[in-house]
Amino acid sequence: MRILGINAVFHDPAAALIVDGEIVSAAEEERFSRRKHGKRPVPFSTWELPEQSAAWCLAQAGIRPDQLDAVGYSYDPGLVDHSLDGLDQQSEQTRTDYARRAPAFLRAALPGLDPSIVRFVRHHVAHAASTALAAPLGDSAVLVADGRGESTSYLAGEYRDGKFVELASQRLPHSLGLMYEDLTQHLGFERSSDEYKVMALASYGEPRFLDRFRELLYTTGDGGFRTEPVPWESFAPAGHGGDFGSEHADLTASVQRRLEDVLLELITWLHRQTGQRNLTLAGGIALNCVANTRLHDEGPFDNVWVQPAAGDAGTALGAALQLAAEFGEPVAPMRGADLGREWSDAELESILRAAKVRYTRSDDVAAEVAQALADDGIVAWFQGRAEFGPRALGHRSLLAHPGRAANLERLNDVKGREQFRPVAPMVLADRAPEIFSRGPLPSPYMLFVHDVAADWRERIPAVTHVDGTARVQTVDPADNALLARMLSEFDKRTGVPVVVNTSLNTAGRPMVDSPRDALECFGSAPIDLLAIGPFLVWRR
Repeated sequence: MRILGINAVFHDPAAALIVDGEIVSAAEEERFSRRKHGKRPVPFSTWELPEQSAAWCLAQAGIRPDQLDAVGYSYDPGLVDHSLDGLDQQSEQTRTDYARRAPAFLRAALPGLDPSIVRFVRHHVAHAASTALAAPLGDSAVLVADGRGESTSYLAGEYRDGKFVELASQRLPHSLGLMYEDLTQHLGFERSSDEYKVMALASYGEPRFLDRFRELLYTTGDGGFRTEPVPWESFAPAGHGGDFGSEHADLTASVQRRLEDVLLELITWLHRQTGQRNLTLAGGIALNCVANTRLHDEGPFDNVWVQPAAGDAGTALGAALQLAAEFGEPVAPMRGADLGREWSDAELESILRAAKVRYTRSDDVAAEVAQALADDGIVAWFQGRAEFGPRALGHRSLLAHPGRAANLERLNDVKGREQFRPVAPMVLADRAPEIFSRGPLPSPYMLFVHDVAADWRERIPAVTHVDGTARVQTVDPADNALLARMLSEFDKRTGVPVVVNTSLNTAGRPMVDSPRDALECFGSAPIDLLAIGPFLVWRR
């Protein structure tokens, strides 16, 4: 069967294609439209139909819209309760009206599509399928937590033999994600997209307000929880997204710690209900790496797996996977996050020629990039298929030397972002255990934090966060031979099998996806070298 998945109602519109149970492709619309999170400049800006990413998914597989067997749409307007307190009812009505018209919209975007094959998939079920059915674990318990779905904010259950059993959910307005969004907005950041900045800020504080938050956020003993209204100003004055005092850091640390405690209580309840060994996670909360590590280290499950595209983009993949499972397709696990666009060497060279930039074709791009990094250059790395999800995983990355402490500030300047933001290490998988502890290893998707060994903290200061941790990506030669060889070459030159890795973009822009995006980023930021396929473009 040929099944297309669509996320279009909330932020991060995306499309994904499943053929005969295999994940063929997945891409976010922002990588095509260049609008971060897919938000249009209109009053109701949380939706955008992924016209370009859907068309690309089909075209690269040689499939016409009229050849699809089903389309999964990761939102069911029939489940919305407009009476729920605390919601913007006008926006909610607009959202549900738009979703009901989705089949007609899709036919306009994909000429030849039969609207009758479009099926609504509950938002949190799509999240659940995106992780449980994509994980290489078999049966698992699954927990989904985010801001909101149709009328809920959380779902817990299990998948057995590809079939989902729901065990608990939480109705709005109670929401872990919305509470975190409220904090994000109170600090002066953009809600629904800047929560990762709050997570970074939390490591600078102490959870001295934890006792008060135990009264504002708590579990109910039946798999659910409550979030009470928070008087944010009583903890710290409203921020402006830049200058913060210790009270702001302590507030974020308190919310972060309480969130982790509640998640631990929820998965402990879930384990008692299911007896499963494996736990799979999705939803925006599952992008909280610090919380994920506590769930792995202190929770009752043997294995914890997180969908790399755990945010709403991943529901496009989940909607398709859920329909495949319901149709009886044998669904294959996700083999990697590199599910987006790629260009041949000939296509890359044609684009470089058209751009009239000086370039050379390298006989050994891994070795030349390793030498540039050893010489303290900043390298834009554009190789293979683009990543699906918010993490740069060695396909669209900015790289630097981890042994230069100043490279943290240098990279934040290049990207135009706050100086308290950390950058991450990528490391050869077989060397990771000697440098990093706590949290699961290998960790190929950068979704957990790890403690940096004491004797390595001074050797890799650029990637060691203020609390002595790092958000690690392990690299296995079997999964990415070129990247692994570059790391090996860097190790030969420096004695360090670690390289700084952060996303290839600048503030406010989506991650680089196309060669043109790469050239624009290289041309506008102080990057020393662009390694694009086998070609090298040096800054003069």
